[in-house]
Amino acid sequence: MKSKEEIREQFTVYNTRTRRAEALQPKQSPHVGMYVCGPTVYGDAHLGHARPAITFDLLFRYLTHLGYKVRYVRNITDVGHLEHDADEGEDKIAKKARLEQIEPMEVVQHYLTRYHKDMDALNVLPPSIEPMASGHIIEQILLVQQILEAGYAYESNGSVYFDVEKYNQDHKYGVLSGRNVEDMIANTRDLDGQDEKRNSVDFALWKKASPEHIMRWPSPWSDGFPGWHAECTAMGRKYLGDGFDIHGGGMDLIFPHHECEIAQAVAAEGKEIVPIWMHNNMITINGQKMGKSLGNFITLEQFFSGDHKLLEQAYSPMAIRFFILQAHYRSTVDFSNEALQASSKGMERMMDAYTALQGIKPIDAEEEMLPDYMNNCYAALNDDLNSPKVIAELFDATRRINQAKSGEKGLTAGQLSALKELFDTFFFEILGMKQAGARESSAHLEAFGKAMDLLLEIRQGAKAAKDWATSDKIRDELKKIGFEIMDGKEGSSWKL
Repeated sequence: MKSKEEIREQFTVYNTRTRRAEALQPKQSPHVGMYVCGPTVYGDAHLGHARPAITFDLLFRYLTHLGYKVRYVRNITDVGHLEHDADEGEDKIAKKARLEQIEPMEVVQHYLTRYHKDMDALNVLPPSIEPMASGHIIEQILLVQQILEAGYAYESNGSVYFDVEKYNQDHKYGVLSGRNVEDMIANTRDLDGQDEKRNSVDFALWKKASPEHIMRWPSPWSDGFPGWHAECTAMGRKYLGDGFDIHGGGMDLIFPHHECEIAQAVAAEGKEIVPIWMHNNMITINGQKMGKSLGNFITLEQFFSGDHKLLEQAYSPMAIRFFILQAHYRSTVDFSNEALQASSKGMERMMDAYTALQGIKPIDAEEEMLPDYMNNCYAALNDDLNSPKVIAELFDATRRINQAKSGEKGLTAGQLSALKELFDTFFFEILGMKQAGARESSAHLEAFGKAMDLLLEIRQGAKAAKDWATSDKIRDELKKIGFEIMDGKEGSSWKL
């Protein structure tokens, strides 16, 4: 087995910025700085929110496992994100507050609490730092001042806009998305002069607040609020410095959000500050992106309860996590009950196999050499976080465990130990799966297991005495309260 240092030297990810797979080369190894765009908290989290959370949780877990010291920053947008991701219209959170006749920060706190609850259920680890846009207004004002001083922004009626055409003359706007500014300006030239912008492609760095706008702060230009794109550049610099390693988010953020972030950073710093940009693909429903703005979303809470017209049943948080990890993070995932049900069954097979490992009696001599599952899984994750390939390896290991359980092919003590290490490392630690009741104390679980084993022992005694009525009663009563009893050559076993 290779050392952790050797394994991490082979780690590559697809860089949206360069459009190729690249090795991670941290600026200050073993420290890794990673910034991921978090949610705008004006509604409950849905399956589309789960995808980036789980994708970058996998990255966070894997880098940590490889020995990197990761500072993971995931922001919370609580101001400045206007409707339709535009520079005009109402703030999404302020609109929700107005409709519900409550304070904007009540909206934020309510949905942030619920978001954290959902992430906890999905076993998504909390980031190292979770900054909020409204708590970093000073940093955003400083960023705007730097861009103005550099000559890449202009003030207009109390608002400040980024001058995309001027910036494009000196640098290149569109490096992430591949868009051509000249074409964008030519196609929208007829709109010029109809608002405060010099060009329709310019974007807001600071917006003057209208009289009815609730969320506002004093600035050198007006009482107003920052543009949506400013927060990530400002908070990324504050917590990760002016040169960190990875910036992540959903593919829908490539343009305009991340394109604008790159332009802001170059305008303020004179250079790009992030070498690797990673983007997960979308969750679709009937081939269309799932999202709040389209009204076609299913919240995570609805998945967990089964309370939605499109759901045939409730799905556990781990079934949702497994479903997302079964697809490569850069591929689309289309929701269907059939796919989720298949994921649930596959996950349960793996959980059952791991449990079965504890009861398999080892054989003395090796009957068959096992594949090199560990190195195969490391190779898969080093190839742009290929979680489906890891899961395929785990399925093959599950098949081999089930063969040993049925007595078809035995496993030595060393092989049993290697399979346990495989599941502990990849299924639980890195993929982040957890068994039902995993939060309870080990003493509690041990006592629970011993009680069940005692019941099965009593049932086995009843069977030996041909007391079928008692044997069947124990099995049937346990089934009523949610246990499944499985009889085999080695005796009986149970699962919830």
